[in-house]
Amino acid sequence: MTVHRTPITLLGGTVPLDPQAQAVLDFMADTGFTFEGLTADELRARANMAVPSPIELQSVTDATVPGPAGDIPVRIYRPSGETGLPVVVFYHGGGWVIGDLESHDHAARAIASKAGCVVVAVDYRLAPEAKFPAAVEDAWAALEHVATNPDVYGIDPTRIAVAGDSAGGNLSAVVAVLAKDSEHVELVQQVLLYPVVDGECDRPSLTENAEGYMLTRAAMDWFHEQYANDPADKADPRYSPINADLAGVAPALVITAEYDPLRDQGNEYAVLLGEAGVDVVHTQYEGMIHGFFGMDAGMDKAAQAQDQVAEVLRQAFAR
Repeated sequence: MTVHRTPITLLGGTVPLDPQAQAVLDFMADTGFTFEGLTADELRARANMAVPSPIELQSVTDATVPGPAGDIPVRIYRPSGETGLPVVVFYHGGGWVIGDLESHDHAARAIASKAGCVVVAVDYRLAPEAKFPAAVEDAWAALEHVATNPDVYGIDPTRIAVAGDSAGGNLSAVVAVLAKDSEHVELVQQVLLYPVVDGECDRPSLTENAEGYMLTRAAMDWFHEQYANDPADKADPRYSPINADLAGVAPALVITAEYDPLRDQGNEYAVLLGEAGVDVVHTQYEGMIHGFFGMDAGMDKAAQAQDQVAEVLRQAFAR
């Protein structure tokens, strides 16, 4: 694990694939799991199978918030009955196509438990049924609802953070940019876990890690095809926050994984945030693969990443 407060781009291939990550890949190969060659519905049926989380909280409640195309399902995680807690609005990954409240239940529980905060997980609309910018619209609507209804959630509206992995990291980065100009939302932290930040993501790691590490280049191309209405969408800062004016966005924690096709764009985004004057903590977890954050049952570095996220959030909520 390497941590940089003045971010630099790290080159992959310096540390062998972690044996615990290899064990996960071997298991997936044995079960025939793949992101490729399936329809969206077939992929959801395979990928959205969640293992029950062992983390117990004070309460876990399903609800809805109003959105631009109807009610948006959310799940509210409370670590205690205390009111006025800080809150993390969490967006799940899955290439904007798969993932839901169940698939990322454990990750949300881990953040709520370890950071001592309320977590509101958002089940935004998925592509290809709802293409860009539907996910962004839902992500923003949910965040704004949490910020403007603190009594409903029992939270402190001055201590709001966003977090997400992969496509959820994309949405977290995008809403952090949108929050700069909002009268209702002020963020104290953004947590970006191996995020998608550039729709035109032709960087070395996309070739180096194109196959063999769960997320493939072909799968990532397919996810973009499902999400974008038109190739021109990819230049929109709400799609590719790497094209946005990043000055003034909330402090950021950016976590990337060495054996991840998305590694280089996440690393570059951390650099650009720092150059824009944003307080950034950037960690590349060597030997790790895309999606490792929720795999603490079998990966020590996943637990380390969860602890790091919790510590950064606690510090942000204390500022």
